[in-house]
Amino acid sequence: MKQQNLMVLDHLKTGKELTPLEALNSYGCFRLAARVYDLKQSGWPIHCERRTMDNDKVVGVYTLSMNKNEWPNEF
Repeated sequence: MKQQNLMVLDHLKTGKELTPLEALNSYGCFRLAARVYDLKQSGWPIHCERRTMDNDKVVGVYTLSMNKNEWPNEF
């Protein structure tokens, strides 16, 4: 698994949400949606909520289901 995917997954496993700006600032990840796509393809139950920010931009805010029964067996 790619290093950025692991960093994003580790962040989401803490129960915190993640925005594209946070991913860029914390992990140098310019394409959070692509990393989430990769993780979803691996079976991770990641959800996206579209939110309007203070500057009227709409961004995806990602969270991981904390029901570990939904997590892939490989982890």
